[in-house]
This record gives sequence, C-alpha cells and structure tokens, in this order.
Amino acid sequence: MRPLLAVLFLVGRIFSPAYSLVMLVRAYLYRNDIFLKSQRLPVPVISIGNLTLGGTGKTPMVRYVTRLLMDRGVRPAIVSRGYGGKAAGRINIVADRTKTLLPPEMAGDEPFMLAEALPGVPVLTGSQRARVARHAVEAFGANLIVMDDGFQHLALRRDLDLVLFSARTLLGNGRVFPGGELREPLSALGRAHAFVITGVDASNRSVVEDFHRRLQGSFPAKPVFLGEYLPAGIWHSSQDMACTLAEARSREVFSFAGIANPDSFRQTLRQEGFSVTGSKEFRDHHDYTAQDVAALVAAARASGAQALITTEKDFVKLRPFFGSFPILALTIELRMGQEFDLFLADHLSPHAL
Repeated sequence: MRPLLAVLFLVGRIFSPAYSLVMLVRAYLYRNDIFLKSQRLPVPVISIGNLTLGGTGKTPMVRYVTRLLMDRGVRPAIVSRGYGGKAAGRINIVADRTKTLLPPEMAGDEPFMLAEALPGVPVLTGSQRARVARHAVEAFGANLIVMDDGFQHLALRRDLDLVLFSARTLLGNGRVFPGGELREPLSALGRAHAFVITGVDASNRSVVEDFHRRLQGSFPAKPVFLGEYLPAGIWHSSQDMACTLAEARSREVFSFAGIANPDSFRQTLRQEGFSVTGSKEFRDHHDYTAQDVAALVAAARASGAQALITTEKDFVKLRPFFGSFPILALTIELRMGQEFDLFLADHLSPHAL
C-alpha cells in the first residue's frame, strides 16, 4: 500500500463506523423499497462488481462473460457508469451494433476498451443505469444486460450478482472506507450469488486458498471460483509493425500504467519474462498528454529501453500521441474453468440461455 494512502486510511478509521452505518441503511431501504426503489427490467441482468476499492479485474470478467453469452446465442448489452469519461448525457452510446461511436476521453477508458474488444455488442454509459439499461433493451433489442461495476448500484435489480476479489489484494486491510478499502461492510456479501478471485497464480495460490476457505465458511451456499490471467498478445503503436509476445520479451522495455493497482502490472511483466528497465505510475484513469508521453520516452531512452510498455486500458488513450518511439500494450485474457461456465448457464437458463 502506498504510504500516503496508508496514512489516509489510518486517519479515516474514526469515520468508518458512520460510513458503514450509512451503507447498511441504504441497502436496507433498497431491499424494502422504502424511499429508494429498485427497478426490474424485462430481461436478465448480470452485475459484475466488487466490495473493495480499486481494480479486481472487472473489465476482463465483463469481456469473458459477454463472449460466453454471445457464444450461446444471447444478445447482450453492456451498461457502465462511464467513470472518467466526459460524456454527460443521461444515456451515452459508446458503441452500437456496428461501430464504436465515442472516443475514450468521452466514453471512459474501460467502456471504450470493451467496445473495441466486443464488436457487435452495444455499450452504453450513464449515471442512472436502470434508465440506460432500459434504453439498451428498447433501442438495440438486448435480451440480457451485463452491468459493469454494479454491486453497489442497487437501483437496478439483478438476476446474478458476481463479486470479484483480486488475488493480490483480497480484502486489503479489511476496514470499511474511509478507514480501508471496503466499499461496504462484509455483511454486504450476503447479496452476492457467487464470488470470483481473479489473478490467481503460483505466487499467491496458498493465500488465495485460505481466503477461499474463509469465504466458504462465512457464506457456505455461495460458490467461489478462481480465475487466472493469461497473456493474449501485444499491441504495437505502429499498425504496420506486428509484434509477437516473444519479440516483446526480447526487448528492454520501460513500463508505465494509470490503473488502480500498478504493482500488479509490473508483477505480471516480471512473471511473463519481460526485461523492465524502469517504471512510472500514474493515478487511475489518468488522462495522458503529449508532455506525459514525451517525458516517458525520455525516461525510457535514459534507462536503455527500446520501447514503452503499458496496459490495454492506458494504450487506448495514447493513440493521439503515437510517434517513432514504440509503445506496446500487453493484452491479457481472464481464463475461468468449466465449472464457472456451467454455473452461469445453469443460473440464467430459466431466463435467457
């Protein structure tokens, strides 16, 4: 944990009980339709979210679930808050069934990335996600909604609530914001239908297995699934220059990322055998400028690197600044086991599958 964040959490502990109470009361009001109402759509809704602040692999999971649904003949649409995007409409159409309509600075980096990765799938953003989801059904004929980062968005009822944990952070310090990384008290996990621990590998498997047992002990009726990230390929800033994973590993690279857990990206590069000469962190959802890229290129050259390397999420925002110095992006895919695929099909079969 970053030193400044640790200090903020330490100071914030005094306010955690009050925040926890607010979140408990809010959930109670939604659950009982007192003042706060939850809307039900005429199609199934899958929510992919988390209990903790920061990244848990929601975007790779949204991509995985959406592809699985499409393979089974479902017509899904993705609904997101569009955090970081400048589009301020009640309903923002990032992509329809034919093309991507909004650039990343308007859509938000994650919705844009999903639109690019899932051609033919409508992607929409807006703060009132029940309204946005209803539009996806009426305008695009979606017969299932995948809601990105939806665990705390209780205004839209869901048929399947998946809660994700990162294998590298799990529950963090176990305290509720602002004293820690939890968005709600642990009791909120009772709303979930299943848990997914992402980013499992040999370095964290024993810790993950212990956490797995704790989850099953506290919520015995809810299944726990494990997912691992696998490198899928390399994007290159020059469309005319293909680059394989093996070629990228043979170069010395300077890494940078503007994501919630930049340490996880550096660790992934090390595990995949990349020769990293240095690194730079930016805040999550950072809006890159030409000056940022110039400084990164200068730092890379000074370190002896032959290329910059970053995440897919960052790469999609860098296209206006591509130049002669190569910028690579390591693309990853989430791999889930057959048990998860069967669980998804079994849970939704009465509705859409």
